Amino acid sequence: MDVFFLGTGAGIPAKLRNVSSMALKLLEERGSIWLFDCGEATQHQILHTSIKPRRIEKIFITHLHGDHIYGLPGLLSSRSFQGGDTEVTLYGPKGLKKYVEVSLSVSGTYLKYPLKIAEISGGVIFEDEGFKVESRLLQHGIPSYGYRITEKDLPGTLLADKLAEAGVKPGPVYKKIKNGEDIEFENGRIITAGDFLGPAQKGRIITVLGDTRICDAAVDLAADADLLIHEATFSQGEEKLAYDYFHSTTIQAAKVAQKANAKKLCLNHISSRYERSDWANLVKESQSIFPNTEIAEDFKEIHIPFVKREMD
Repeated sequence: MDVFFLGTGAGIPAKLRNVSSMALKLLEERGSIWLFDCGEATQHQILHTSIKPRRIEKIFITHLHGDHIYGLPGLLSSRSFQGGDTEVTLYGPKGLKKYVEVSLSVSGTYLKYPLKIAEISGGVIFEDEGFKVESRLLQHGIPSYGYRITEKDLPGTLLADKLAEAGVKPGPVYKKIKNGEDIEFENGRIITAGDFLGPAQKGRIITVLGDTRICDAAVDLAADADLLIHEATFSQGEEKLAYDYFHSTTIQAAKVAQKANAKKLCLNHISSRYERSDWANLVKESQSIFPNTEIAEDFKEIHIPFVKREMD
């Protein structure tokens, strides 16, 4: 599981930072990519990466400001020309469906793959056997959502050597034990799956927030997250400006991470007023509250390791 930043700036494209978009690479987990926001020129940014648009399975839009959605019609269109034929689902606030349908209609765009659009209002918006995605309304000038992506807990590693010592030969029975099923053989012998599995693997949690003031909903979404991606449009001392424009500062983002007991914080949506030479200071501001902080940059990738530990 890896997070790859395609655009990390605020408001308008800049030389050092494009507007908002990031990819959650779930290639090992489900062979797909989930995109969060799709600002102008997102598909151009993708051209400089190994990301394949045909792998994009879901796109989560935090809110409908242009710097988060203006790249969406182009990406959806290009995906058809690039061999994408599998279904894509869009999630986002009310108005997303109209925006996409009108954009595709007036441009005469025909998609060669099924497109579903789910307008959200909070709560669990997706769940299958592997992942759950929850959304909450944040505090911004227009409806803006944060997303909490939870990987389901997985059984531990199969202890094949121990099974061999117990006289259990490899075969379909190994898969059943790996899935946590107890086995009863014809002779009445019972193999308890838990005796032949390593420590359970706790699922990882990623929290991606849209534009927002500091708020309780952000803390709830980020509770115990392995990685919190929080906007930090402004630096320390600009709290009034951040409040007036419905954004957050580096310090406010750090306070959310601290209160939520997150493991790592990544500052995102950085104003173009801050030059590259300023970025280290932005990180230091946040680290004064929450030490495990780093800052997003275009084309930066963060790996979220799968930590083996006992489930609660």
